[in-house]
Amino acid sequence: MQRAPRIFVTLATVLVAFLLGGCASGRSEEGVSALLPADAILLGEQHDAPEHQQAHARAVRDLSGRGQLAALVVEMADAGQTTAGLPHHAEEATVHQALQWNDKAWPWAAYGPAVMAAVQAGVPVLGGNLPRARFAAVMQDQALDASLPTATLAAQREAIRVSHCDLLPATQLAPMARIQIARDLSMARTVQAAARPGQVVLLLAGSGHVDRQLGVPQHLPPGFEVRAVRLQAGGTAAASPAFDTVWATPALPAKDHCAALRQRLGG
Repeated sequence: MQRAPRIFVTLATVLVAFLLGGCASGRSEEGVSALLPADAILLGEQHDAPEHQQAHARAVRDLSGRGQLAALVVEMADAGQTTAGLPHHAEEATVHQALQWNDKAWPWAAYGPAVMAAVQAGVPVLGGNLPRARFAAVMQDQALDASLPTATLAAQREAIRVSHCDLLPATQLAPMARIQIARDLSMARTVQAAARPGQVVLLLAGSGHVDRQLGVPQHLPPGFEVRAVRLQAGGTAAASPAFDTVWATPALPAKDHCAALRQRLGG
């Protein structure tokens, strides 16, 4: 069950971009410094692309080396979990425990380098995700529907439908969209609380979460300067109004995500 959201975000990253169409594109080697100044930089990854996690670590080292990184917020740990207070020489096991890291869902071998780079630089790492224990209540919380404009809410539900390969009953689209909204809200609140004047907060999350038109930026206050980056595996780094820039990385072997999801759901 824990890995299902990863399939959703991976598919949504590709399909939402297709639905919303093509603003600026760039290259990952240009680095995050080209995006400054900003209150927050949101790096939207494809979870099964190793180059994207490598880009995370480079971004952390770049910003922390300049003394510009206020905090690292990660989708891969729940809100409330933090490394704040740990010494910069803390061992990986200690950091892993502090964040209550779920290695099955988010392989530490992939994400650990970025997390440890922040810790070793004296930068707090903060969990930003909504705890799974709250999913059931969130699915019934109709007040969350008002968190997005009507057209945006409809687009979020459509993204859920398409990313789940039309395998979900129509009655599940609104509840599943509420989970996505609540997760975005949780990350947005964590990012905003971690902001510091003259520095930048870095968020690592799936691309669907950093989408300007659907995700975390929708829940940040006016005047909060955000740069949303989509890391794209393969293809052309096509411009999109959903992101400030797109960083292209090498293509991955073809996978039938719908077949995998069909098997997971017993379809």
